[in-house]
Amino acid sequence: MSEPNPSTGRRTSRPRSTRPEEPRMTAAVETVVAAPSAARPPVGSSGTLRNLGTVITKELHSYFASPIAYLVMAAFLVMNGYLFWAILISSKQADLSSTFADMAIILMLLSPAITMRLFAEEQRQGTIELLLTSPIREAELVVGKWLSSLLFFLVMLVLTGTFPLFLLKFGTPDVGTMLAGYLGMFMVEAVFLAIGLFMSSVTQNQIVALALSFGVLLVLWLFQGAGQNFGQNGGSSVVAYLGMSGHFDSFTSGAIQVKDLVYYASGIVLALFLTVRSVESRRWR
Repeated sequence: MSEPNPSTGRRTSRPRSTRPEEPRMTAAVETVVAAPSAARPPVGSSGTLRNLGTVITKELHSYFASPIAYLVMAAFLVMNGYLFWAILISSKQADLSSTFADMAIILMLLSPAITMRLFAEEQRQGTIELLLTSPIREAELVVGKWLSSLLFFLVMLVLTGTFPLFLLKFGTPDVGTMLAGYLGMFMVEAVFLAIGLFMSSVTQNQIVALALSFGVLLVLWLFQGAGQNFGQNGGSSVVAYLGMSGHFDSFTSGAIQVKDLVYYASGIVLALFLTVRSVESRRWR
């Protein structure tokens, strides 16, 4: 800017300041810069184990704080106890094969009650959005909930340990067959819970999740018998292979076969994969 000189009447220009202007930062940029990097999911095995432990602890606390869990546990133990004594008195044999078969049917009825609230309740209450924006990844959330339900089942299964202990005290059962049967119970229930978890992720209603889970489990359990109606062609073999009961019968007879382990492991992985995709789809709804 120029100013008039009183002696000459001419305008002289004022020297500009050589001081550099300080850069300005907009509010949007400040927000991005100030965003905490800790909100990102932790990378590495330690972060994954920590997140899994957080989810498992939360879900186990929810289980044992709910009366439904105790009702499921009581129903499981009462029904299995009654059937164990009824089979033992009628057969007079120190064998758990029939007890394991009945236990699988009971679990097919009760497993949907264990998993029905895991995601359906989160969606109904609106807390699923908070979980999706937390540092926990979708896969960690799904696996953590599945492991918590599996641990709850293991508590029930351990309580049935009185059955083999009684047989060992008053009879001579085949220990290998009993261990194979318990392994089969673990594998089949792991699949039951994984399928139930997937059904819970596709609805906000716990009753709908329970009904869907039971329907799918019932169909898969009866596939072996349905496969016999297709004759002796290739289709009958495929349908029979998809049935859970045939693979489970191998365990109760004391035979642990690789094909049966692969079948149940594949079912677990597939159901958990579908659950992860179902939970991820919540981001786009």
